[in-house]
This record gives sequence, structure tokens and C-alpha cells, in this order.
Amino acid sequence: MLVDSHCHLDRLEYGKKHADMAEVIAKAARRGVDHMLCIGVSLSSFPDMLAAIKPFPQVFASCGVHPLHQDDEANDPELLLKLASDPAVVAIGETGLDYFYAPESAELQRRSFEQHVAVAVAVNKPLIIHTRSAQEDTLQILRDGGAEKVGGVLHCFTESLEMAEAAIELGFYISISGIVTFNSAAALREVVKALPLNRLLVETDSPWLAPVPFRGEENEPAYTRTVAEFIAKLKNISPEEVAAQTTANFFELFKLAKPMNVK
Repeated sequence: MLVDSHCHLDRLEYGKKHADMAEVIAKAARRGVDHMLCIGVSLSSFPDMLAAIKPFPQVFASCGVHPLHQDDEANDPELLLKLASDPAVVAIGETGLDYFYAPESAELQRRSFEQHVAVAVAVNKPLIIHTRSAQEDTLQILRDGGAEKVGGVLHCFTESLEMAEAAIELGFYISISGIVTFNSAAALREVVKALPLNRLLVETDSPWLAPVPFRGEENEPAYTRTVAEFIAKLKNISPEEVAAQTTANFFELFKLAKPMNVK
């Protein structure tokens, strides 16, 4: 059994590669991906996302404002707290900092990120962190906000081993996406080799970042298996071991996510 720990099912382009969400979930199940976490990126789109995944008990939800989706709603901590308190929400995010694509909004990003950390601590739910070219500020905000009380994950990780280890010290996990299969990802592969399996998650970040050999396609949760198999080769262990441990890690972190009984 595998878990896609980070996907955006509501962002897939239905009617082309996939008929609907049910088909995407069925295709994932056929490749052993039995659960997935659908990630919120804005407060305005969250209610529709939650409604779309409601028929599927194997799909969990998070609530947050992506650092590249900053607008007036990003600074509405009361609305964030209200939505995040929904029992269907198992995590807060994605949130964080992206100085690579949007350095001009760094101050707004930091303010939003601080609010998300405060809400996560208030509702006792783990954080889902997007971080790019902002290592020091990301770790400092997590430390200052007491994020170690709830833990979380640095998703789609592409940063340094030192940052990963610092996050792990705060009780965080590191999630690996299809980027690890890219020709340009030699440094990331070395980081993955060095990290302990009991602190790793796997993800697709669908519909983006499809792994090799599916690059150029719309990504989908079924490809979580491709990521897990690649990690197994890197670490010279079996795909079954990667699947078992990353699945156990997921449910250890996201304690409100209850696994279905699957064959």
C-alpha cells in the first residue's frame, strides 16, 4: 500500500486524460496507491475542493494558502482558523515561503506563514510546508512559532541535506516527489540516499512534476508508485519496504487520517 502524501485532485484537467476524479482514484488503486492527501492552496477554493473529495473516504484534505497564491484572503487568520477546524481537515497548508519565484512578496509570505503556524498549533494539526530558496527564514518561522508541537512535512523537497536534518530535528518529515527522477536532480538524489527512511514520505504534487518516464504528461496519484520504486533503487532496498515505511510514516504524522480497510 502507498499513500500520495501531496496531490491536487481538484486541479487536474478532467475530460482529457481522465474522465473524472473517480477514474483517477481507481487508476491509483490499481497501482497500489490506496490513499491520498488533497492539498488546499487558497481559502476561496477550499469549500469546493472539500465537496469534490467528500465521496472518497480514501482522500484526505488540508487547508491553507500557498505562498504563490497570496492575496487578501491570505491575511484572514480568522477564516483560516474556521476552515482548518473542520474535522475533515487533517493538516494545515500548504504554506511556507518561495523566494525563488516570488521574492517581491516575501514580507506577505512570511506574515501568512506565521499565521498558518499559529493556526496549526491552535488546532493541533501538522503543517505542510512549501519552501524554495528560503531555508533560513522557513526554519526560523517554524522554530519561533513552536511548530515542533505539531510537526509536519517539507513537501516536494529540493533543498539541502542540512535543511532536511534541521527540519527532522523539529519533528518534521521530508516528502519526495517525481523531481528525484529528473536528470537535473543529482544533488537531490544524494540527499535522499542520506536521509533515514523512517522520515520520508512520497508524493506526486499532481497535476505537476510527472516523474520519468511520464514527463510531459499531466501527473497523477498513480505515479506515486514510480517515485517509490525510484527511491528503493537509490537506497538499494525493496519497493515493498519503501511502501510500507512511507505509509506508516504518513499515518503517524497525519493522525486524523484514518486508513481504509484495503485488500
